[in-house]
Amino acid sequence: MSHEHEFFIGGQWVKPASSATADLVDPSTERPFASIAMGNAEDVDRAVKAARAAFPGFADTSVAERLELLRRILAAFDRRRDQMAAVLSREMGAPAKSALSAQVASGPNHLAEMVRTLESFAFETRRGTTVIRREAIGVCGLITPWNWPVNQIVCKVAPALAAGCTMVLKPSEIAPLNALIFAEILEEAGTPPGVFNLVNGDGPTVGRALSSHPEVDMMSFTGSTLAGIDVAAQAARTVKRVAQELGGKSPNVILPDAEIAKAVRLGVLRCFGNSGQSCSAPTRMLVHEADYEVAAAAAREAAESLRTGAPSDPATDLGPLVSRAQFDKVQRLIEAGIEEGAELITGGPGRPEGLDRGYYARPTVFGRVSPEMRIAREEIFGPVLCILTYSDEEEAVRLANDTPYGLAAFVQSGDPARAARVAARIRAGVVQINYPPLDRGAPFGGYKASGNGREWGEHGLSEFLETKAVIGDASGA
Repeated sequence: MSHEHEFFIGGQWVKPASSATADLVDPSTERPFASIAMGNAEDVDRAVKAARAAFPGFADTSVAERLELLRRILAAFDRRRDQMAAVLSREMGAPAKSALSAQVASGPNHLAEMVRTLESFAFETRRGTTVIRREAIGVCGLITPWNWPVNQIVCKVAPALAAGCTMVLKPSEIAPLNALIFAEILEEAGTPPGVFNLVNGDGPTVGRALSSHPEVDMMSFTGSTLAGIDVAAQAARTVKRVAQELGGKSPNVILPDAEIAKAVRLGVLRCFGNSGQSCSAPTRMLVHEADYEVAAAAAREAAESLRTGAPSDPATDLGPLVSRAQFDKVQRLIEAGIEEGAELITGGPGRPEGLDRGYYARPTVFGRVSPEMRIAREEIFGPVLCILTYSDEEEAVRLANDTPYGLAAFVQSGDPARAARVAARIRAGVVQINYPPLDRGAPFGGYKASGNGREWGEHGLSEFLETKAVIGDASGA
């Protein structure tokens, strides 16, 4: 990879409009290890114009042609898995074992799911002489985050390609090298010039230029709720569609008929995966008040069994947080939890013992958390779990819904009917019962401040399509 100071526009690697660069910092050492070019509005305009020029031809391609393109991308991706995993460990601190098996694997898995979706998707349906057509929406601006970068890039690019759209991607400036590899993959797979374009940069400059550009028809954004609001405000000026996957504060309702210790242990592992830097992580654990002591002991044991360390160490479970800003935010909220009177079950402020450098946070569990505490309401985005108690099922549901977010929720119960009843009452876009296997064909997205729109599978493809009604079509075709 040798394109750190170039952008991919119109099928070519090109020099940026300015000489601005930004250092990339290894979160395990706090030292810069590379730099990237930073774009501006001129770069965005050039990329959007390339996407606009490519749109008519790509929108007219057949489903078979787009399927073949996706299959070539999948094959090219498979050849770069190890390189992608190494880059992710370096730029965002993913432990070696999860960088390959989770972070990188999510890309090919979602590509394969989109191939399956496209093979059977109905772009046209007929009711008498009325034809309902689903057509590519146009030029799409894609903004992706640093926490699951490959996953989020593929969850946007794959359905956009399947729909026949063209696009401009702005990956996170904190972890952008994986996006450069992905651009090389698309180039190797023979993606037509201008269909996929990449411009690196920050949100206030490149993100706003993309969101407000009059020739962009749709914005697909994943990131914080505050940044999502700004994207929507910029996009509103040109009445473009906006699909958002934003923050979360997901409840994990453990009902009394569950295997409490097991459910708690698995809940801790789900919460602390990716060092807690997942928008759908079950960060609020709700247990019956009679089960609190068992839950607290199980949570302590699970948290203290996890090894925090260098991403390159095969034994590491939790790597560093991605940046100094993220580390400082997590430390402030841990300290707020202590100041507001939550019970510190394990962990606390500072780095784990033996780690004097790097953005490492101690796996932390708070108990007896009340709903008004900051740690119960704000998205921490670190390895911090809050345990709240409830007296009955009605209170459990109320507490689960007592959040401005609504991305995900979890329910644990030994009674399938009871679990389904509770799940139906929770206001969240995705509810998982008893930690099921991941279904990449299910729609992923949130309620309330967690955004709008859906990703994954058929619903993700639909986000990139316009709906046209042709009334009076007597052709019978």
